[in-house]
Amino acid sequence: MKTITVRLPEPLVSEIETESRGRKCSKSDVVRERLQQVGRTRPGRSTPLGAIADLIGSVEGLPADLSARKKRYLKATGYGRKSAR
Repeated sequence: MKTITVRLPEPLVSEIETESRGRKCSKSDVVRERLQQVGRTRPGRSTPLGAIADLIGSVEGLPADLSARKKRYLKATGYGRKSAR
């Protein structure tokens, strides 16, 4: 088995330590189990679209057809125009 070193934020380290004490196993075992679960708990997230699927439609205030009329929208909002100094 190989060894790697990873820097983790303090809250995550505390969570891992608490879990390892409660289960009476090593911190390494807890980390290994969590890493193995990452691929299993998020089905459909292996593609870029799957990774952002939960964000689609979450932005308010944009035109519904922005993908089809992006040039018209950008022109109407003044994007690309030189501003007065």
